[in-house]
Amino acid sequence: MRSIFITGGGSGIGRAVAILFAGRGWRVGLADVNVAGMEETRALLGGAQASVHPLDVRDRAGWAGALAAFADERGAIDVVFNNAGIAVSGPFAETSEAELDRAVAINLMGVVNGARAAYPFLKAAGSGACLLNTASAAGIYGVSGGAIYSATKFAVRGLTESLDLEWTAEGIAVRSLMPGFIDTPLLDAVPAGSNETTRERVRSMGLEFTPVEQVAEAAWKAVHGGPLHTPIGKTARRLAFAARWFPGRLRKGLQRRR
Repeated sequence: MRSIFITGGGSGIGRAVAILFAGRGWRVGLADVNVAGMEETRALLGGAQASVHPLDVRDRAGWAGALAAFADERGAIDVVFNNAGIAVSGPFAETSEAELDRAVAINLMGVVNGARAAYPFLKAAGSGACLLNTASAAGIYGVSGGAIYSATKFAVRGLTESLDLEWTAEGIAVRSLMPGFIDTPLLDAVPAGSNETTRERVRSMGLEFTPVEQVAEAAWKAVHGGPLHTPIGKTARRLAFAARWFPGRLRKGLQRRR
């Protein structure tokens, strides 16, 4: 039985990926700081083999312990999904130093910690192993009002590319998901310096919300030989196309939307 360890497994993308992989016969490890959320996810998996691992991705020792507890008798895990992250939005100059530090610690260093901790378990799994990272459409082109978030997601994108080059000879693929706006409760937050929720702002710009189930299907394809980066949703795909072929026009368009 193949296995996947998922951070941020208590809700959103992590929960949707857990449901899909469990439904297709995989053993699932759920990691999150939200224990109640993980238990809710596990209940949704029915009779699938699943375990709960309380984990703050900033905790390197916690990473080592959680992965060791989940690994099979060979010390192997087929897929580690670096998915946990936080949304930080609002004008950069008005974002507190504490918020900046927390975003980097979770969205970037949490992924770095996960990659380092996952390596021996993925290597033990052999051919077909995959480190899957959640980046973002904000890692395709910078987002006004989301500077630190974009910065961390660009870093995840770069880490993914570098590690895929380093680890491919050992049978480990490294992939990233780059979704647009995902319909989760995170969109109901009101960014600093704004009087509307992120959800309301997305609607006012005429952009779409991508269902988490679509992200889960993309995750399945990514770990089964999919491309290095997978833009998910119309907004992400259009952004990727424009950033490659019409960067000047894209920049002007985004400036008008501010």
